[in-house]
Order: sequence, then structure tokens, then C-alpha cells
Amino acid sequence: MLTRDLVVAGKRWAKGRRLSAADVERLATDLPEGRPVTLLLLESGDIHEDEAAHRLASAAAGIGLTQRGPVESRLDLLAAHDGVLHVRIAALERIDRIDPLEVFTRLDGQVVRTGELVASVKVAPHVVPVALVAAAESIAGRTGVISVAPFLPRRVGVLVKEALHAPARERFEGSVRQKVEALGSTVESVVYVEDATEPVAGALYQMVFGNGRMDLVMTAGSASTDPHDPFFEAIDALGGRIVRRGVPAHPGSMLWLARVGRTDIIGLPTCGAYSKATAADLLLPRLLSGERADARTVARLGHGGILTREMRFRMPHYARELEAPDG
Repeated sequence: MLTRDLVVAGKRWAKGRRLSAADVERLATDLPEGRPVTLLLLESGDIHEDEAAHRLASAAAGIGLTQRGPVESRLDLLAAHDGVLHVRIAALERIDRIDPLEVFTRLDGQVVRTGELVASVKVAPHVVPVALVAAAESIAGRTGVISVAPFLPRRVGVLVKEALHAPARERFEGSVRQKVEALGSTVESVVYVEDATEPVAGALYQMVFGNGRMDLVMTAGSASTDPHDPFFEAIDALGGRIVRRGVPAHPGSMLWLARVGRTDIIGLPTCGAYSKATAADLLLPRLLSGERADARTVARLGHGGILTREMRFRMPHYARELEAPDG
């Protein structure tokens, strides 16, 4: 193989080119006398950079990806559908400790669209020992290192205490529908209830255990720091549990999460109930792509959880131009 680009008989031969016996013979006759040319000869246990890149990409790729390339031993992984990018960061770092293998990605938890570049692999030299690629394949395992979880068609109910004044309701409902529908799900109903435990529990029961059970219930109007808020008392009465009061991201850190039966419940912070970008816009895509409302899902929000405008690239496209709440 060639180690650098050459012009032979008026044609460009790219570095990494595999040379036939006829190619070598032409080099000997067509290059100026005295000009040194370095060639690489594969030995037992070596593989070409393109083969190594294909194997590395196939090992790294989990569900929801397509491949493009390779070009100069770089092979790209593209999102096969809209969804949430997942990166097994510890495994990625273990692979990237293997010189000269390279795997580089966008951020874990980022919302991506069909066809977007989410990761690339590259092998720096033209020839690498196959044992290094095999080591990376072992680290990646059966599930790979990178995947895109698709958005699922979830049934979403919205439960709001009547303390939300009528002039704000239209704006609130429009904001919630925009977010849910942009992620491939449907708002099945919006219900307003009296600010008391019994009516909240009754309405929540219908959404969680009634006909047409909701996969996710979004709530608004709760006092997240009051343990006797009707939402919290209703969840307890129905045998549910509070997963988290507050999340490690701001703005929107007063968001809360719960689970009743098989239904996730998200308590929108006041700033997230309207057309503003908050932590809810990081969490909602995860819930609507199949992740459960649990401590692990919440903990992942902390890295990159300072949601200044320059961090909007992590959010769904609908949120990237939304107003940011004060503070």
C-alpha cells in the first residue's frame, strides 16, 4: 500500500491504495529516478484501514443507525430516525484508549433527526493489528456503544389544577401540544380540576387506571415544595410513588417526577408550563422514547444541565428558539 499520494502516468494514486503487482511495476518505470517511495506490506495479523473502520463502526453501532463511507478510513454513523442519542460513555472511553482507534460522537441524551451525523469512527494508520480491533469489538459487546432510541407514539394526558387562570389556559395547552406532537405523541385530553386531593385523585385515577390508560401524565399548578400538595397526596392515595422532587438542571429544576402503576407523571415547573425552554424539554424526549421516570434517567440530566442559550443544541428542535425563563 502507498503511504502518501502520488501522480503516476498523469493519474492520482491516493495514499492507502492497495497495489497490485502491475502497480508496483509501473511505479518502478514511471517515477523519476532516485525518488524514494515507501510501501507498506501487510503481515499476518494486520488489516487494512478500511476493513478496520468497517469492523469498528459495526461494533460501535447499536440500534437506530446507518453508515456512510468510509472516506480515508473515516466512517460516519447517521440517525436512522428521529430520537434520543444514547452513548455508553465509559465503553466509548475504553475504546478510545486503544491507539490508534478513534470513535467520536455527539453528546449523550441529545435529540437528533433522521439523517443527522451522530458519530464517526476513524483508524489513523493505513494498517493496524487486527487484535486491536478485536479488543474494541469485545468492549462494545452485543449492544454497541452508540444508539438512537426512536420516539414512540405515546398517549399523553394533561391534568391541571383550576388555579391556572383562564386567560393562560389557551397558551398553556398550545405549548404542551406543540412539545408532545413534535416528539411523535398525542395529547389525548386536558382536564382541569379543583385544587383539592379528592378531585385530583379522581381525575388521575381515570388517566392511570381507566379505559384508554395514558402512558404519560403532565401536570401543572402544583406546589412542588409542599408535601401536602393535592397532586402528591393523590399519587400516594393511588399507590404511586414520587421518583424525584426537583431535577439537576436549570432552569426548570423544580420539575418533579412520579409513577403510578405503569404511567409516568411529570410535574411541570411554572416556567415550563408555557412556551419557555426548561429542564422539561430535556426530560420529555427521554420519556417519549421509552425511558422510565426513574432516578437513573434524572441523574443523566446533570451533566450539561446549565441550560443557557448556547446549550439549546441538546434540546428538541422546537425548544431551541424558545424564550428562556428569568434566572
